[in-house]
Amino acid sequence: MQAAAPLSTSGPRTAKTSSRLVVLASLATALTATAARAHGVSDADKAFITGTDGVNVVPYIYLGAKHMVTGYDHLLFLVGVIFLLYRLKDVGRYVTLFAIGHSTTLLLGVLTDVRANAYLVDAIIGLSVVYKALDNLGAFKTALGFTPNPRAAVLVFGFFHGFGLATKLQELALSQEGLIPNLVSFNVGVEIGQFLALSVILILMSLWRQTENFRHSVVLANAALMAAGFVLIGYQLAGYFQQGA
Repeated sequence: MQAAAPLSTSGPRTAKTSSRLVVLASLATALTATAARAHGVSDADKAFITGTDGVNVVPYIYLGAKHMVTGYDHLLFLVGVIFLLYRLKDVGRYVTLFAIGHSTTLLLGVLTDVRANAYLVDAIIGLSVVYKALDNLGAFKTALGFTPNPRAAVLVFGFFHGFGLATKLQELALSQEGLIPNLVSFNVGVEIGQFLALSVILILMSLWRQTENFRHSVVLANAALMAAGFVLIGYQLAGYFQQGA
């Protein structure tokens, strides 16, 4: 079953609606700018990863869960994915596709040492947030006459999200002793973190959907989501060009 059909964005725009749009978009921009600077591996975590050898299952599970819970780009994309999904069965299908995608490239990226510029990969992750917001608003149907397969899109962007995680680990001097079990443990932690974060998001979304405000705020919320995605893209591209300067 596909996601629920995007809601129409037509209709007169009142001054009140415009003001709310500006406020939400500005808030999302400010929060995401802060999140972009904070996203990554902390110095303490780097010190642990580079300073330990052997199998460390529990610590790596913790690190994986921590990275996902504090990974604002991943969470923003998941919010976009489930925004118009009302049945748990559909949520499970889409989240499973995302998990398959990011688990695959996380593991293979590190184990096969396939590398790419981390800034560019993270810029694509920001693009995934913008894409999902546009999809929720029915922009592709309006502009292209059709809607790209939403499941395929979630899987493909899942690959990039996983590769983004891989680039963070590739920047560190990972010990080859116990690498595979540690990496699998990190991925398990990512899935645990995703489940915990998604549970909170679903509870809040369910409460919001029961209010009259939800239907009238779909455009505003996705506009804010889109603004956050553009901030992520801009921040990463700025880092990329500054890196080459």
